Amino acid sequence: MTLARQVVVPGMLAEYEDFGALLSSRSGPEWDLPSRCEGWSVGDVAAHVVGQLTDVVNLRLEGLGTPAVTQRQVEERRGRSPDDLAGELAEATRTAGPLAASFDDESWNAPGPPGVVGTLGFGLESLWFDTYLHADDIRDALGVASVVGPGMVPSLSHIAQVLTDQGWRPATLHLDGYEEFAVSGGGPPITGDAMAFLLAATGRGDSSPLGLDPSVNIYR
Repeated sequence: MTLARQVVVPGMLAEYEDFGALLSSRSGPEWDLPSRCEGWSVGDVAAHVVGQLTDVVNLRLEGLGTPAVTQRQVEERRGRSPDDLAGELAEATRTAGPLAASFDDESWNAPGPPGVVGTLGFGLESLWFDTYLHADDIRDALGVASVVGPGMVPSLSHIAQVLTDQGWRPATLHLDGYEEFAVSGGGPPITGDAMAFLLAATGRGDSSPLGLDPSVNIYR
C-alpha cells in the first residue's frame, strides 16, 4: 500500500532539497570516487538522480528506471560540476512542487501515465525511495555515516510493495522503530535494523544476519 500523498509529496520534495545540499558540498576529487553502484562514480549517481527528476517534470517517462534510461541520464551530465547539478535539481524541484501538489486522492490512486508502473502515488513514492537510497550510496563512497531519516519509511513501503509484486513469500516488516509493512498479505515478522534491511533488500548488504536469503533483493 502506497503512503498517502500528504506524506509523500512534502517528504519527496524535502528529500530532493537535502540531496541538492549533499551535492553542493562536494569537492572535485570526491565527485570521482567509485560508488557501490557498479560502474558508477559519486558524480554518476548524482547525475542519475538529477536526470530522473528532470525527466519526470518534463514528462519523459518512457523506460524510466530501465538501465538504458538511467545510463542516458548519466551520460547527458558527464563532466558537469556538483554545483551545476545541484542547480539543475533545484530548478526541477521547483517545477515538481506545484505539479505534485495538484494531485488529488483520485489521481493519486489511479494508474500512472504511460511509462510509469503502478499508480501515480507509487511512482512518486518510488522517486523518494530512490533519492534516499542514492544519497546513502554517495555517503558510503565518501566514508560518511548513513542518515536514518524520513526517507526510510517510503523505502520500506516501496520494498514491501515490490516484493509483493514479485511474489515473494508472505511476511511482515517489523523493523526497529518503524511501522509494519505487509509483504504478500503479511506473515512471519522480519525484525532487526531498518538500514541493514534496506541495504540487503537492494543488493547492497548481507541478508543473512537478518535471517533472510538473497531472494529478498528486489533487484535480483
